[in-house]
Amino acid sequence: MRYLHLKKSPGHHILLLFHLKINEIQKKIANFALRDKECVIRSEQCNTQMQFTVAQIAAMVGGSIEGNPEAMVSAFAKIEEGHPGAISFLANEKYTHHIYTTGSTAVLVSRDFKPEHPLETTLIRVDDPYSTVASLLEMVAKIVEPSPIGIEQPCFIAEGVEIPEDAYIGAFAYIGKGVRLGKGVKLYPQTYVGENSEIGDGTVLKPGVKVYHGCKIGARCVLHSGVVIGGDGFGFAPHDGHYHKIPQLGNVEIADDVEIGANTTVDRAVMGSTRIGRGTKLDNLIQIAHNCSVGSDTVMAAQAGVAGSTHIGSSCMIGGQVGFAGHIKVGDNVQIGAQSGIPADVPDNAKVMGYPAVDYPTFARTTIHLKNLGDLYTRVRNLEKSNKKNSKDNEPTHS
Repeated sequence: MRYLHLKKSPGHHILLLFHLKINEIQKKIANFALRDKECVIRSEQCNTQMQFTVAQIAAMVGGSIEGNPEAMVSAFAKIEEGHPGAISFLANEKYTHHIYTTGSTAVLVSRDFKPEHPLETTLIRVDDPYSTVASLLEMVAKIVEPSPIGIEQPCFIAEGVEIPEDAYIGAFAYIGKGVRLGKGVKLYPQTYVGENSEIGDGTVLKPGVKVYHGCKIGARCVLHSGVVIGGDGFGFAPHDGHYHKIPQLGNVEIADDVEIGANTTVDRAVMGSTRIGRGTKLDNLIQIAHNCSVGSDTVMAAQAGVAGSTHIGSSCMIGGQVGFAGHIKVGDNVQIGAQSGIPADVPDNAKVMGYPAVDYPTFARTTIHLKNLGDLYTRVRNLEKSNKKNSKDNEPTHS
């Protein structure tokens, strides 16, 4: 690895080292043996390991150090599982007690963190430990994760499809007629891209992703294994005691910077498009039905289900196993607690939970009442018995 001596800040120096390291790895990753329009990958195994001093990491993230700036860091670890050479973070006060016993060499903490006991570890104080560790992980991933380039065989690429020089097509991939691939696309083994689909620059389809015909996926998206984009929506018309399939002639359009978790499905529209907005993140095992739309920068946890023609706004936070009825509208900046049922429209900025979903304070009160329902029933039952007994005692006697 080359070191340059520049009259610049430590932050500039470290970022330059990152770029140099990335360039060295990229040169190693793939040498092509061109054969007609195909190339065979010959990837070298790069045993690249993260290794930085605490001072270098602090320079990268704009942090201040309390402890040993020359301590070496070569791994990440949860604070409760820390070990020498690891860096951890403290973003949740429930884990504060671990900082006094952690084996990690360094810990990212907030600038206002005040230790109550002596510390063995070195602190790096930052504005937001959680976002900082996310940025660090992203930078290191660019160095240590493999980045294959080229075309593995066997695979099928329809005639006329242009494969960018920096793309990767894994073994047993299928690319249909009329497909358009952006620069730096990576299609891992056993992916399927149907006819006339579009995959934007830098998008990654992990092994086993299926993109049906005519669908459009934007730039810098990540689709994890088992994702199905553009399968038929659940459309059947009852007639004479039977169900007849309604053709699903639309498509799916996914905007830039979307990430979709394993085994999530986004169904194609009956007509028009099912749409996922820019920057939205969908967890594993989510069902988005036909003709739905999800706005930008919305996050949705696992096992949520969205029925047909429902529209969810931007910047929403949706918990796991939330179920949405069809043909409803959920506004922007909405927060929905896990396992909620959404049968009707939800306005902007609402915070709801429960089945059917109600606002947070109402849900909290209802939960307390339900918890006390058994005792309340017993009290009412006893009052009824007492009242009945008193009524009999007070009945007039007839001589």
